[in-house]
Amino acid sequence: MGVAKTLKFIDRGSAENITRYLELLQVLVTRNLKVRYRGSILGVYWSLLNPLLMTGGYTAIFGMAFTSYYHNSLFKYMLEVFVGLVTINFFSASTTQALPSVVGNGALLNKIRLPVSVFPMSMIVANMFQFASGSLPLLTLATLVTSKSLLNVLALLLPLISLACLCTGIAFVVSAMFVFFRDLPYFYELVVSVLWFGSPIFYPAAIVPANIRPFLVFNPIAMIIESIRQIALSGHPPNFALIGGSFLSSLVVLAVGWKLFYSWQHQFMDLL
Repeated sequence: MGVAKTLKFIDRGSAENITRYLELLQVLVTRNLKVRYRGSILGVYWSLLNPLLMTGGYTAIFGMAFTSYYHNSLFKYMLEVFVGLVTINFFSASTTQALPSVVGNGALLNKIRLPVSVFPMSMIVANMFQFASGSLPLLTLATLVTSKSLLNVLALLLPLISLACLCTGIAFVVSAMFVFFRDLPYFYELVVSVLWFGSPIFYPAAIVPANIRPFLVFNPIAMIIESIRQIALSGHPPNFALIGGSFLSSLVVLAVGWKLFYSWQHQFMDLL
């Protein structure tokens, strides 16, 4: 079913109907991916090439300086950096792309009655598909080789669900705020940069000063990165306390994000 036919179908029915919502979501995600990779040689695998190249760069620059924190293993440092990069890249790409999604579809929303939330959601789901096609197979293989446990492989999905929930909550907030504040992309770029350098991605958390380290608890990305690393790279059974902590914080962000989006959306049409 094409985009136009689906939109008319949604408009004739009820936007609250979950089946129709999912149909519209599927159409928007498919359109997003086709436009994004039209004429591309590698397609979704471009999202994997970026963290691989950056992992090589960080390893060449910082690898020897930090190997003592990773049992003197340069390979282990590379894996730790790769996990951190694919996690923060997913967060950055999905939320940044979701930010203009409501405003960018303002003309469509003024013509057809649609569930506004489907637009930021479509960006998150498109990036989830991209992640599942590119980075997830490598993470799964690394987990299986390191832990030799199917439990760890299955548990790997839990922090990834937390990551998706966190990104969805942030996407709701930033896409709604952009309707009111058109300078938001510049500010949000700074926020993402702070989260990037404030998360132990290419450096070990152990080098963070003791008086600053407690503040890492308030960085939900850092907790998710550590949870994925613990499951995929430690060789130990999953730490469900760490998984639970990251999942709880992500659910809080999701709930707050949806509440704000829902409470603000009645003002959107006057500003689009």
